[in-house]
Amino acid sequence: MSIFTEKLREVLQSVLPITALVVLLHFTLTPLETIDLQRFLFGAFLIIIGLSIFLFGVDLGITPIGKFLGRGLARSNSMKYVLGMGLVLGFFISIAEPDLHILATQVSEVTNGMYPKNLLLIVVSVGIAVMLTIGLFRIVYRYPLNKAFTILYLAIFGLAYFSTNDLFAIAFDASGSTTGALTVPFMLALAVGVASLNRQTQSAEADSFGLVGIASSGAILAVLILGLFVRSDEPLSGSIPGHEAVAANWLAPFLYELPKIAGEILLAVSPILIIFVLNHVFFADEKLSKRAFRRIFLGMAYLFVGLVLFLTGVNAGFMEVGRKLGMLIAGMDSSIPVLIVGFVLGVLVILAEPAVYVLTHQIEDVTTGYVKRGIVLGFLSIGVGLAVLLSVVRVLVPWLQLWHYLVPGYLIILALSYKVPKLFVGIAFDAGGVASGPMTATFILAFIQGVAEITPDANVLLEGFGMIAMVAMMPIISLQLLGAIYQRNSIKEGL
Repeated sequence: MSIFTEKLREVLQSVLPITALVVLLHFTLTPLETIDLQRFLFGAFLIIIGLSIFLFGVDLGITPIGKFLGRGLARSNSMKYVLGMGLVLGFFISIAEPDLHILATQVSEVTNGMYPKNLLLIVVSVGIAVMLTIGLFRIVYRYPLNKAFTILYLAIFGLAYFSTNDLFAIAFDASGSTTGALTVPFMLALAVGVASLNRQTQSAEADSFGLVGIASSGAILAVLILGLFVRSDEPLSGSIPGHEAVAANWLAPFLYELPKIAGEILLAVSPILIIFVLNHVFFADEKLSKRAFRRIFLGMAYLFVGLVLFLTGVNAGFMEVGRKLGMLIAGMDSSIPVLIVGFVLGVLVILAEPAVYVLTHQIEDVTTGYVKRGIVLGFLSIGVGLAVLLSVVRVLVPWLQLWHYLVPGYLIILALSYKVPKLFVGIAFDAGGVASGPMTATFILAFIQGVAEITPDANVLLEGFGMIAMVAMMPIISLQLLGAIYQRNSIKEGL
């Protein structure tokens, strides 16, 4: 119970600031309708309870499963086994990710079926599976992360040269959509399990990060390769479907979303649980005790309940408020308020992302407290705040395109990867995937779409795609800069 109470306290510290900001805006700059405020506040309540239960379930269920499978892969000494398990795990945890389903549905609708939902799901999941496997081999053979990411992003921008601006944005958004609240904790635990058998402690620390970043790059490559075979010279047309209230009753959207989200999460959790059980029964040399086995199943039950409550609160309570806030603030005479609010929302929303908690705690654990989670959270928040600010600027300035940000941004990232400690390279790229979770993909995306909806010459569709890519990129830069600061301080202290 004390563990759950600690989780609840941390979640309250993260969710209450953004709740207070929206309430403050309601009573000052942007008055909301009563029904919208009621839904937002109830959504915040569900997020607090759901996120606390989810994080408790991660500790009991998903982390032990990931470490167990990771140790099994490292012990097997069989390239075929690592290859097979990597492909299976990567495919099933990706294709069941709810955020990816949302993106695939939007892409199918706005491309008039040129990229069907099921085709995109399969292609992206195959890309994730292949790159997850390569990431596991990188840990086993200790190939330098900076060189691996240099090769990957040279290939990505080489393919992007033959792509359209629309598909370029979709590809980078797909990367962020595949690293959700469920897949990130599992990948992080899997990486720790594989790296833990490395006897060199410092190398094991560095190698335990980077798997999320490498795996998520597979989504970008997969979509860009798909675009070489399925493409149109016509620009994307259509509209991103907004959140529609089911009825005038403030509770109705929650009752509508709850069973739908429960089905999606059940689909997401089941493959991991099935693979774990089959591996434990038929393949594993190391057997868990019955008590540990039951504890994992209990943890997965907590995880399921928590994630359903969290996502219901986000989708039914936050999205519409985010869109209306964007429209109301962007509709003012000055553009300064929307820039300030965009930055502050980015700073606060990232604190409520479930996978951010898992990553920052793992960073502190793996580095035995040397890298404090509070400092990582601070740099991460500033990075996402700047990402949202720059996304608002892209809406307001008609000639700005996504590649104007991403190309120089990733050139800076690759240059920094050769200057900062290996540990921070892995942490930074993992953080890029972690930052673009369900809170960002709903509340912040809805806010940006609201700004675009009321801004003359802005395209709601084009500005909608690409925002997740920005949120995934900026934390990589900010955490590598943190690595440079740690390195300088270590040299000064003679460490």
